[in-house]
This record gives sequence, C-alpha cells and structure tokens, in this order.
Amino acid sequence: MARRTHFDATETFRRTNQFKTLITLASHLWPKRRPDLKLRVTFALIAMVLAKAIGVYVPFLYKNAVDALSVEIAILTVPITLVIAYGVARLLNQSLGELRDFIFAKVSQHAQRTIGLSTFKHLHNLSLAFHLDRQTGGISRVIERGIQGINFVLNFMMFNIIPTLLEIVIVTTVFLVKFDYRFALIVFGTISSYIIFTMWFTEWRLQYRRRMNEKDSEANTRAIDSLINYETVKYFNNEEHEYKYYDDALAGYEKAAIKNITTLSFLNIGQAALIAVGLITIMLM
Repeated sequence: MARRTHFDATETFRRTNQFKTLITLASHLWPKRRPDLKLRVTFALIAMVLAKAIGVYVPFLYKNAVDALSVEIAILTVPITLVIAYGVARLLNQSLGELRDFIFAKVSQHAQRTIGLSTFKHLHNLSLAFHLDRQTGGISRVIERGIQGINFVLNFMMFNIIPTLLEIVIVTTVFLVKFDYRFALIVFGTISSYIIFTMWFTEWRLQYRRRMNEKDSEANTRAIDSLINYETVKYFNNEEHEYKYYDDALAGYEKAAIKNITTLSFLNIGQAALIAVGLITIMLM
C-alpha cells in the first residue's frame, strides 16, 4: 500500500512539473517587450486558420468538379473552372502551412535561444558540489535534447492541439449539415477515440522513452568523462572497466529503444484500425 502511495505521489509530482513546463514554454509564444514576435504569432495563427478552412473546403470543390463532369450536356468551362479552383485551393492549403512555419520560425528560434541561455546561467549558479561530480557528458546531452525539443513542443502547442480541436468541430458540423446526426456522431466518435487512444498509449510508452534518455545520458557521461580523464584511466590500466560500464549503458539504451520502436508500431496499428472502422461504417451507411 505504501508502495502504491509513493507511486501516486511521484506521478502527481511529475504531472505537476509537466504542467509548469508547458506554462513556462507558453510564455515564449507571447514574449514580453517583443511586439515584432507577437505580430508574427498573430500572422501565423491567421495563416493556420485559413489553411484549415481551405483544407476542409477542398473536398467540396473536388465533388463539384466530378458532379459537373457527370452531367450529360455539360458546359466545358464549368468543370475546367472547378478543376482549376480545386488545384489552386490545394496549392493555397499547402502554401499557407509553409507560410505559417516561415513566419513562426523566428519565434521558436528566439525561444530556443532564451531558454538555452537561462539553462546555461542556471548551471553556473549551481553549487560547487554539483560541478565536482562532473557529469559533463550527461548534462550536455540533456541540454541538447531539451533545446531541440523546445521547437517541437512550441509548434505542437500552437499548431496541433488547438487546430485539431477546431478541425474536429468543423468536420463534425459539415457532416451534420450535409448528412444527418448519425454520420456526425460516427465521425466525432472515431476522431475522439483516435485522440483518447493515442494519448493513453503514448503516455504508457513514455516509460521507454525516459529509459532511453537516461541510458543515453549515462553512456554519454561515461564516454566524455572517461576521455577527459584519459591519463588516469591509462595509469591504472582501467580500460576494461570503462568499456564494460559504457557497454552496459549502451545495452540498456538498446533494450529500451527496441521496446520504444515496437510499441510505436502497435500504436500506429491501433490508430489505423480505429480510422478503418470509422471509414467502413461511414461508407456502409
């Protein structure tokens, strides 16, 4: 029972830290005293909304073009115009997505720079005992992964979570208007199941990703520190011990990486199965 309580406390602490991290990163989406970056965020959001709206409307242009071609006596200019409109709409959809990334690039890079600098300052303010422990390799790898992950997290927060919810509402509304509530219910249920399954399975898979990161940092720490202390290692003929320690860390990373890759395959299969069930149901109806 005590073990379970400790696990719950640890999980609560981890989730609290995750929430605090997201709040900290979110502040970089609207940086203080930087009206130029705020303007870029605004334009990026406008480009994102336009891209989503055009993306939803593209299938209707395709449908209208096919309907125009199926008329027995059709005016040639009508399907040609619709086909051109369909192509232009697809081009605009993709171009607006690229324009969004182009505008937002400066915001994300500025966030990486400021967070990287604050991390560097924090390391210099740590106690002497921490620096004497000398885990240079692991620290450098953690900083590298963190800075690289900032761009992904910012883009995910800005252009994945909110737009996905918006797209679900738009698509469900379209099916409700064009067909009836049953179609809208199936679409909404399929997408909701997809999101819930993905979040649950990904949360479960995080244990292997964390294990990979731990072993990667451990291996990098051992390699860098061993090379820095090369003379000491040679003096005591301690090479075999260093090799074994490094190989143990690599073996742990290998084991966690294999589990991470295999569980990702199961995640993709589950996602595809949910989409297939929803698609088959809609097509049968």
